[in-house]
Amino acid sequence: MTLRSAFAGLLLAAPATLMACTAQAEPVAFDHARLIDGTGDPVRENVTVVINDGRIVSIGDPAPSGAEHVDLSGKTLLPALISDHSHVGIIKGTSGSNENYTRANILAALKQYSDYGVLTVTALGLNRSPLFDDLRREQHAGKNPGADLFGVDQGIGAPNGAPPSAMVKGLGPDQVYRPTTPQEARQDVDRMVAEHTDLVKLWVDDFRNGVPNGKTLPKMSPDIYRAVIDEAHQHNTRVAVHIHDLDIAKAVVDAGANILAHGVRDQPVDQALIDAVKAHGVWYIATLGLDEANYLFAEHPELLNVPFVAAAIDPALMAQLSDADWRKQTLSKPLVAASHTALAINQKNLLTLYRAGVKVGFGTDSGAAPTRLPGFAEHRELALTVEAGLTPLEAIHLATGNAAELLELEDRGVLKTGKRADLLIVRGAPDQSIADIDQVDQVWQRGILVSHGPVVRHQGL
Repeated sequence: MTLRSAFAGLLLAAPATLMACTAQAEPVAFDHARLIDGTGDPVRENVTVVINDGRIVSIGDPAPSGAEHVDLSGKTLLPALISDHSHVGIIKGTSGSNENYTRANILAALKQYSDYGVLTVTALGLNRSPLFDDLRREQHAGKNPGADLFGVDQGIGAPNGAPPSAMVKGLGPDQVYRPTTPQEARQDVDRMVAEHTDLVKLWVDDFRNGVPNGKTLPKMSPDIYRAVIDEAHQHNTRVAVHIHDLDIAKAVVDAGANILAHGVRDQPVDQALIDAVKAHGVWYIATLGLDEANYLFAEHPELLNVPFVAAAIDPALMAQLSDADWRKQTLSKPLVAASHTALAINQKNLLTLYRAGVKVGFGTDSGAAPTRLPGFAEHRELALTVEAGLTPLEAIHLATGNAAELLELEDRGVLKTGKRADLLIVRGAPDQSIADIDQVDQVWQRGILVSHGPVVRHQGL
């Protein structure tokens, strides 16, 4: 039995126990690949890529003798996808609850991400220590199947404000801090830093979500978010901020925020914001699919019959999404019209900022609500990014090289000698049609074949 078939057999026979950290015994050569390297450079045709011991050892050179060969004729090899904004342990089935924050639930989500070729995930807040810290270390070491895990520990919101407790039943101070004074805010930052948080997260938003005359929540005051940002920077820790509106985006950038964790969705961005984010090197994550997820399955129930989509849907959620009454009630909500408007504005702003040379990362807010499906959401984000006006290759660059750069990860995101062999192989040419990114054929993590895609996993083939 060949090395590749041995790994494939192990994968399909015992997917729950396949470990991503096991190094292959000999080099693997991917022959005749169409290569998207994650740098934004044009596609290279008929390339040989050799990996060994979890790393890329050569690109474009002849394979060494004794290498195991994998023929990729008609397929495209690209870096595994990276999410700069997701969540874990919040959702199970149809609802969010603090009871969902369990090892088993989080690991199941990380495995689902990896089946879709998303091998690095940033859980941007609402996490619970020490479980999150333990799992982060374990995923870095490759001790469990599933995506590598980075992120924010608890995060900081406003008292009685965002993030709203109605979104996550039982959401408490062990998952989000709500300081009332700058001193408390600084102490909260210090606690997160002591837990080795990768970033600090702030929610600065009234959560009206663009609904005319909609209910608003108390918004974090400038003295609080300025104290958080200052304290985090004293610890050399960057700050990501949840925003919705242009005026808040400008205010938090002026206060020193490093990452806008959502797109501006209330009005077109102006030159003042463009100049500010470029001057300060601020990263921008659009999360286009966040608003679309509010209505996508209600408006398009036919998606539930698409295997690539269905593979990401929990049975309880599938039952809800399949219910005609649920769809009718969902579409009657004012939030749907507001979400359509927000998505359109978000897409226009993404294109404007990207063309202006702003640093743009990649994220979806997947895992923060039942319809933001881990793995599928990232593929949908790519489609929405192309719909916004970026080319397929530009969109893929955001989700690979740029996403890694935002996280300051130099070992992944691009296909170069010495980088991690975190690879996504798809049938077709996603640089020509972004829909081909959904044709997942193989996912290799640290040089090991870990999945043949979500459809194979879901159907148990």
